[in-house]
Amino acid sequence: MNTSSCVAAGHDAQSALLNLCDTLRGLPEITAKRAIQLAATQAQEIAPVPLTLTQRYALPGDDCAAFAVADGYQLLAMEGMLPDFVLTDPRAAGWSSVMVNISDIAAMGGRPTAVVNAYWHADSAQAGELLSHMKRACDVFGVTFAGGHSSLREDYRPHLAVAIMGEARRLLSSYHVAAGQRLFMLTDLTGSWHGNLPYWGCVGGKTPEQIRAQWAVPAELAEAGLAVAAKDISNGGVLGTLIMMLELTGCGATLDLSAIPRPPGDLLRWLRAFQSYGFLLAVEPDKVSGLLNYFRASHLTCSPVGEITDSGTIVLDDAGATCEFWNLQQQPLTGLGV
Repeated sequence: MNTSSCVAAGHDAQSALLNLCDTLRGLPEITAKRAIQLAATQAQEIAPVPLTLTQRYALPGDDCAAFAVADGYQLLAMEGMLPDFVLTDPRAAGWSSVMVNISDIAAMGGRPTAVVNAYWHADSAQAGELLSHMKRACDVFGVTFAGGHSSLREDYRPHLAVAIMGEARRLLSSYHVAAGQRLFMLTDLTGSWHGNLPYWGCVGGKTPEQIRAQWAVPAELAEAGLAVAAKDISNGGVLGTLIMMLELTGCGATLDLSAIPRPPGDLLRWLRAFQSYGFLLAVEPDKVSGLLNYFRASHLTCSPVGEITDSGTIVLDDAGATCEFWNLQQQPLTGLGV
C-alpha cells in the first residue's frame, strides 16, 4: 500500500469533515434557535433559586412542560407555524401544526390527549382549509380537536399557533442526560423526501392505527425503562437537536456520522432535515441490548450513533476523521443550560 496515498486520503477526509462542520454551524435552522435565549433569560428570572428536578420539568427546557400528578405527568406544549407557510400551503401547515406537537409529546415519553389552536387569517376559504387539515391530523393521531381562538379580517396576515396536552406515566427528559449513556437515533426510513425540500415524510401509505402505534413507541420505551431521554429531530436537524438535548445538563457527546441511519443520497441534506418521525435517545449502557431487541421485528430503525460525555463539547467522527463541532460552554445556543 502506498503510504503517501493513505496520508492524502486521510487529509482529504479531515478537510471534508471540517468543511461539513462549518456548513452545519451556519445553518439558519440552527442559528434560529438563538431566539430561545429570551425565554431562557425570563425563566431564570422567574426561578432564580435552586430548583428540584420536578420543578425544572415544569419550566422551559424540554420539548414539553411536565407537571407531576398522582399517576405520572401532565404535559403541555405549543408550536407556531411560519406565516409564509400558513399563507402558501394551508393544507400542509394545518397537518404539520398537529404532527409536530404530537412529536413533542412523544419525545417526553407521553401520549397526546387534546389540541387547541389560535389563528389569524384574511381569507375564510384558506382558514377553513387550515382548520380542516388540523382536524384531519387530529383524527389520524387519535387526539381531541378542542377548538381555540379564531380571527378573520381582510387586513390580517395569516398566523397559526397550536397547543397540545398529553400525559406520561414515566418521563423522558433531557434533564436525565448524563455522561456514559449511549446515544441512539430512532427514525423511519420507509418514508420519502418532500420534493427538493429538506423534509422527510413517513406517514404516507400508513393507516391511522399504524401511525398512532408508531408515535407511541417512545412512551413504550420510557415505560419499559429502555431510554431515559429523547428529543425529536425537528427544525434544527440532527445537530441542532443534539445541542438542545445536551444543553440542559452541560454534557457533551461524540457522534459517529458513518453510523447515522439514513436514506441514500446527500449526508448534509439528511443532517439538516426535518424528520416527520425521528428522535435522539439517551440510553443507559445496561439497557442497550433490550432496546435493540425491542426493534428487532420493527420497520423502524434504531441505531447507536455515539456516546454522552462530560466534555461539554460535541465531537463528530467520520471514518476516523474528527472535528469539534460545538462547545456548549463557550457557545450556548438556547441559553437553557446549566
